Amino acid sequence: MTPNGALAIFAIKLLSIGSLGKELKEAGVQNVTVKTATFRGTQNGLRIKSWGRPSSGFARNILFQHVVMINVQNPIIIDQNYCPNNKNCPGQDSGVKVSDATYQDIHGTSATEVAVKFDCSSKSPCNNISLQDVKLTYKNVLPAQASCNHAAGSASGLVQPSSCL
Repeated sequence: MTPNGALAIFAIKLLSIGSLGKELKEAGVQNVTVKTATFRGTQNGLRIKSWGRPSSGFARNILFQHVVMINVQNPIIIDQNYCPNNKNCPGQDSGVKVSDATYQDIHGTSATEVAVKFDCSSKSPCNNISLQDVKLTYKNVLPAQASCNHAAGSASGLVQPSSCL
């Protein structure tokens, strides 16, 4: 990572901002840029995840730009209900505040029908999420879908699947 928080990646296997919110008092993450990346056959692409637990943490001012997805299971995902093995967090809402996340010039294919998933907390909804020039298809030919829970933001340019923000 460079001193200004920029991260340049060309071919990666895994990128996840998280796990945030495992502890009640936790520092946040901000000013992150992921630029010019390719994901091939990975479980997750551009992922922000936080535990489904109370927390004072945050993830904000995040830019994902110029990214290619090739057969990725979850190309774009925010998961604020992360609770591995349903231990120490079932039924709880994430307190991590996710805001100002921009997905710009993201193209390629999803291995699953849902290519864009924003599963945000009812207690701390995701806000100011921006999709700009995003084109993801399912298995390279079929229309993909988007799913949003407790997420707000905007879409501009060509956005496929259709935005649910």
